[in-house]
Amino acid sequence: MSGGPEQQQDEDSHNSFVAEDSQQCAVHTDSVCADLFPRAKQILLPFDSEAEVPHLQELSKPSDLPPVGQFSQVYWPNQCKVIRDRIEHIDWIPTTPEPMYTPTGLEMMPPYQPPDKGTVVYLGEEANTASCFMYSQLRGLCPMKQVLHQKLDNTLIFEARFESGNLQKVVKVNDFEYQLTLRTDLYTSRHTQWYYFQVSNTQAGMPYRFTIVNFTKRNSLYKHGLRPLLYSEADAKKHNVGWRRTGNEIKYYKNDVGEGGRRYFSLTWTFQFPHDRDTCYFAHCYPYTYSNLQEYLVDISKDPEKSKFCKIRILCRSLAGNIVYVLTITNPPESGNDTKRKAVILTARVHPGETNSSWIMKGLLDYILGNSHKAQRLRDTFVFKVVPMLNPDGVIVGNHRCSLTGKDLNRKYKCKVKKCYPSIWYTRNMIRRVMEKRDIFLYCDIHGHNRKQNVFMYGCEREQQPKAPYLQPRAFPLLLSKNCPDKFSFPDCRFRVRKSKEGTGRVVMWKMGINNSYTLEASICGSKLGWRQSTHFDMKDLESIGQHFCDALLNYSVHNEMPGTETQHKIFQESDPVEKVKLPIAASAKQVGKDFSPERLTHDAEGNGRNTSVPQKSRKSVWPDINLSTRESFHSSSFNLISQKTKKHDGKSVSSSSEKTFQYLKGHDRIAKSNSKKEERKMESLPLKPERLRKNWTASQDVNCRKSKSCQAQNTLQFSLPLLPQAKNRQPAAKYQDVYWSPSSSANEGP
Repeated sequence: MSGGPEQQQDEDSHNSFVAEDSQQCAVHTDSVCADLFPRAKQILLPFDSEAEVPHLQELSKPSDLPPVGQFSQVYWPNQCKVIRDRIEHIDWIPTTPEPMYTPTGLEMMPPYQPPDKGTVVYLGEEANTASCFMYSQLRGLCPMKQVLHQKLDNTLIFEARFESGNLQKVVKVNDFEYQLTLRTDLYTSRHTQWYYFQVSNTQAGMPYRFTIVNFTKRNSLYKHGLRPLLYSEADAKKHNVGWRRTGNEIKYYKNDVGEGGRRYFSLTWTFQFPHDRDTCYFAHCYPYTYSNLQEYLVDISKDPEKSKFCKIRILCRSLAGNIVYVLTITNPPESGNDTKRKAVILTARVHPGETNSSWIMKGLLDYILGNSHKAQRLRDTFVFKVVPMLNPDGVIVGNHRCSLTGKDLNRKYKCKVKKCYPSIWYTRNMIRRVMEKRDIFLYCDIHGHNRKQNVFMYGCEREQQPKAPYLQPRAFPLLLSKNCPDKFSFPDCRFRVRKSKEGTGRVVMWKMGINNSYTLEASICGSKLGWRQSTHFDMKDLESIGQHFCDALLNYSVHNEMPGTETQHKIFQESDPVEKVKLPIAASAKQVGKDFSPERLTHDAEGNGRNTSVPQKSRKSVWPDINLSTRESFHSSSFNLISQKTKKHDGKSVSSSSEKTFQYLKGHDRIAKSNSKKEERKMESLPLKPERLRKNWTASQDVNCRKSKSCQAQNTLQFSLPLLPQAKNRQPAAKYQDVYWSPSSSANEGP
């Protein structure tokens, strides 16, 4: 299909640096067919030898390519054996959000059972016996399901040798209790979190117990109400019901086994199968396989309307020879070569076990490829470059975090070894090529999170941010929180760049010059916000997050047309048009937590704060300072309250203290915490009456405004309420001429 000149030039520049994949994949049904691609090259990787460039090795017995119109072949490591059946599931959304599990305190903690005290009923291939990936094959077919017991008894039959499956061993403890061991990521001894397996030969109504015994994370969302997923083929066929939450007596706890100095943790739960002789599946999150992606891309390529503005190309091939796709989405320009459109870069599934990121990506693509007015505006405004699955090899084999190198690809964006991490290398260089032609408006890598609830973002901020755009990295997450208030949490967002994250896509793209560079994190579990509190995310929820992302992107592009801080002020001003907050002279700690949350922070046109819910106590303090016993109550950009020497107030001497600066920084910032402790030590040197000290100590949860001469912090943080950029030039009131506000230029925050 031929697009406009802008599209063609964009793709030509892209293909010029992907020399190995220069043959374009036209937007037709055969755009994802293997007959268009040359024989896959395989890579022989010496173990842990990133510095060495591995050599290419051809398959010893390459298989015939499939006929036109079918999916491209799925390549597996040679050690993996795969069953003949292809696993498919229907999509189903529960009528009401599924609640999280509420612990009763009576949950059992079954001890680890050595294999000699039970019966091994399933044992996966020892794929990890090899130290590294050698070569791939289409798949080594298993003739039948693995059965290690008598066929006539009621023992459950387990299977996980299918795409994205993960289960290593099952030990039968008794008739209705089974101990499960997960397979680590291939060619590693770590990363056990993702599970996905099949169970057949079931009995309905019987109380079964499953216990997974080799988790490695101390903290888990299973401690906070996460329930496993169950899929019944009988329910899908008879009632059109798909994945649903299951499990009672759920307990996540440390067990008495370990390996290599690491302690293991167990997850146990009880349940009942819905039907006799049924085939069921259990999963950590909603599965989304590489074949699901190819199926989705085929549907796009067959659509005559979508194919006009969506091109599907080969970005590169993975180590095993699987295709990494890149989509270019934009409306053809009306005339000429329009290079004024900015680019938006979106990637997902760098971590295979974070399947919810693929569902978010699906919702995002459905929105952009739709026929709504907003979708049209997005395609008219931006050129979207989308890599929907960065780690297809890991997805296929059922890894949780790594590729077939045994490495986390989201720490390899600085690596220059193309043949070890091809999808990362080609993605980074694609972005560099795009930057040569047009500005990149936003980059976002989509992830799932296994230890926190809600949806949130990580951004990037310099320690010394310029005054004009100092709110810029926070503006887009704030807009998204307003579009999705029951799922997205702005207070959970972080913007500090940690050294351990310097190899991530977010940080590397930011250092390449993309100011709006983010990681979008969605909980594997659910939300604790609004009416969705204590409920799980379902597939529709995850897709809706992608749709809300597009709405926020369109709104942000409109705001971004305004210059400088005016843009940021407008975004914050419109953050809550109904409830407006004013800055109080005095308030309690509870009031501060309620009335100064980021959701309610705004100012009027003159910069005056308003808050109808917090009473003012006149003549109690000259300084509108607040002492807080917690850093979690308020999240905003850092601001300074500068207090000069005050001579008189109402004819009386108020303070003779020298100039002091009090600074508040968002999040769990160690630097800010250290600075606050220094201020506390300084303030403690000021005289204070013992009676006042004892009174304040017993009421540490209250926020008290005191005269400046007795202002003192006691196990609390001092900060000043922020004033938005439009208010910084406002003249102070006559009676407070010696106290004024000044925006701080620093913004240390976020992990």
